[in-house]
Amino acid sequence: MPKKTPPEKQSKNTIKAYNNYEFLNSPAARNIRILAEMMEPQERLRHHNIRNTVVFFGSARINSQKETKKKLLDLQQKAKTLNKVSPQLNKQLQQAQHDYHMSKYYEDAVKLAEKLTLWFQELYKNHHNTNCHFTICSGGGPGIMEAANRGAKKAKGPSIGLNISLPMEQNPNIYQSADISFEFHYFFIRKFWFFYLAKALVIFPGGFGTFDELFELLTLTQTKKSKKYMPIVIYGREYWEKVVNFKEMVKWGTISSEDLKLFKFCDDIEETFKYLKSELTKHYINKYL
Repeated sequence: MPKKTPPEKQSKNTIKAYNNYEFLNSPAARNIRILAEMMEPQERLRHHNIRNTVVFFGSARINSQKETKKKLLDLQQKAKTLNKVSPQLNKQLQQAQHDYHMSKYYEDAVKLAEKLTLWFQELYKNHHNTNCHFTICSGGGPGIMEAANRGAKKAKGPSIGLNISLPMEQNPNIYQSADISFEFHYFFIRKFWFFYLAKALVIFPGGFGTFDELFELLTLTQTKKSKKYMPIVIYGREYWEKVVNFKEMVKWGTISSEDLKLFKFCDDIEETFKYLKSELTKHYINKYL
């Protein structure tokens, strides 16, 4: 029987297509890469019996109170040692004070994810039904994403990280579960996986990325492209009512008053937890049991 030629000694003309990495990374194979990003997460999530997620969205730039407080105290100490505070240092102090104020959302995301995960574990323990298997899911990066994964880990539960390759702000956080963490190239495939298994969304203050995710998912719900019921919590009126005026959109006729029922504003962890627990129980868990 003739010996097989090792792959490294084969000419390019004899390499099988699925071993031709030059081709697979070329523009011509984009559709194959897209399909891989659709299918590989599906296989891994099925293996871990993950069928339902509660997704946290929010800014990558909101950090923990511990981190922001240290930075603020360091700058305040620096200002004390100087006879005159420069405009640049004053600006840094103002930014540090603002960052410390915003850090409350990081802490709330940690606590909410922890409470939800403890409830998910109790559900699964009591019913042993894979349909009652809920998991926290985030974008896998820093900020609010990190806080969500961190809260789940504090409760000793798993959490999903749907990471995206970016030149900045998207370093995978250490709290997501390694075996259900993913790295995407295509934004639209990542958003598909955010939405496909989601049974609830919690939207913390965020920037363009958070707006993109929120409004796309609101649009899918509004236009009934998605048939499933999904409670959407917009967390933090202080932020959201300043940056988006939904009531004015109704007045201008660009959305209807009914569209305001697609989401609920919350400012409190306990209020959010009770609302999500009630809605998920009514619309999903009671149907599974």
